[in-house]
Amino acid sequence: MASIRESLLHHIQDDVIQMRRHLHQNPELSNQEAETSRFIQEKLKTYGVTFQAGFAKYGVLGIIEGKHPGKTVALRADMDALPIQELNNHDFTSKHAGIMHACGHDAHTAMLLGAGYVLQQMRESLHGTVLLVFQPAEEDSPVGGSKVMLDDGVFHEYTPDIIYGQHVWPDLPVGQIGIRDKEMMGASDRFKIILTGKGGHASMPHQTNDVMVAAGHLITSLQTIVSRSLDPLEASVVTIGTIEGGEAPNIIPNQVTLQGSIRSYAPHIRKRLKERFFTITNQVAETFEAKADITYLDGYPATINTPKWARLARTSAARVQGETPEVNPSLAGEDFSRFLEKYPGAFIWLGTQIENADEQAPLHDAHFQLDERALPLGTSMFVQVALDTLNALAKGDS
Repeated sequence: MASIRESLLHHIQDDVIQMRRHLHQNPELSNQEAETSRFIQEKLKTYGVTFQAGFAKYGVLGIIEGKHPGKTVALRADMDALPIQELNNHDFTSKHAGIMHACGHDAHTAMLLGAGYVLQQMRESLHGTVLLVFQPAEEDSPVGGSKVMLDDGVFHEYTPDIIYGQHVWPDLPVGQIGIRDKEMMGASDRFKIILTGKGGHASMPHQTNDVMVAAGHLITSLQTIVSRSLDPLEASVVTIGTIEGGEAPNIIPNQVTLQGSIRSYAPHIRKRLKERFFTITNQVAETFEAKADITYLDGYPATINTPKWARLARTSAARVQGETPEVNPSLAGEDFSRFLEKYPGAFIWLGTQIENADEQAPLHDAHFQLDERALPLGTSMFVQVALDTLNALAKGDS
């Protein structure tokens, strides 16, 4: 069976690269993935894979039922792009102004389609079912697409016993696959603070309650949450990303708006961060006789792998490309976390670093690129982990 699998993987690898390039040239934003969804459905038809569509509007579920009875494994890829103007100059740059696949979702979709082709051709030997989950709106935090797909009943007819997701990772060179037993990615919450006070002329600050000064103190004070209110061994971050206020250099404004992000792993740390955030913000505002209007958005939970299935995925990775390196978790958010809250499984990083590592742009950057030599490996990883998991479940592992 291994030789058949390798032959199928070899047959589809050029198509995977071409599918990725097509998707890269034709990116669509969250909740607008109509053409991407149509492309996926047409490919699944070509491969003979049964599918259902319309989950979270544009989500697609491919269904590969093996000849032999068994359990069910789901493989997930996200589909959406980002509102970024691409600044690369390769032959397949985005055709859509201000929209770019800067997070590798084009590669995720192409690799899962390739894996779907291979697994469909192997269905006579499969003991169980493989689900191909094509998810829209991963970038639409804090709502996302996974919860909407679940609410829309994506798994009502076919329920996974185990689920896996895979993400391109530019910090790892091609040929390396990163998998942790527990925390992979962080919880990501967002906030907006509007500080309102009394403005006035810059020469007469005593007639105002200067919200610019209040904002400065607030930015500094919020950093004490991580440095003084939490266990220093627990990872967390409070970041102010934007500050807006004022119209002229000689006028003290009456309003300043700050927006930012809070990241963590452990639920109790996340809860404590939020409590201290509200307390400090309100108290600093009161100190400067200002008013604080707070909008706090609870975003994606932390992506926490199930240790047993993370270990199995590492075994699969070793069969694909050798031993997996030790990796540190990331505080970046990931909508796959909501699938892992419902079902056991693991999230996997696929090394895609370009040959000149010094020129590697990070995810969500207008210059982001990946080494396409990783795409056959990612396709193979999807196939291998699905087969290994079905075999483990057939032996009674759960």
